[in-house]
Amino acid sequence: MSTSTSTYTVTGMTCGHCVSAVSEEVGALPGVTEVHVDLPTGAVTVTSETRLDDAAVAAAVEEAGYELAGR
Repeated sequence: MSTSTSTYTVTGMTCGHCVSAVSEEVGALPGVTEVHVDLPTGAVTVTSETRLDDAAVAAAVEEAGYELAGR
């Protein structure tokens, strides 16, 4: 089985709670197997069973109360 890894930049995160909120929402997307959030850079690396729809990731990030950079 192949996996897909994508990295996004999330703006507005300032603390551990932010990291948890983003990890939880993105991690709930179908097929997601791992989420790693780097608070200092805002980088969110997502590993999934198949390529994720960027709009779905953006919606999950927005549900957590943040935005993807460049949107």
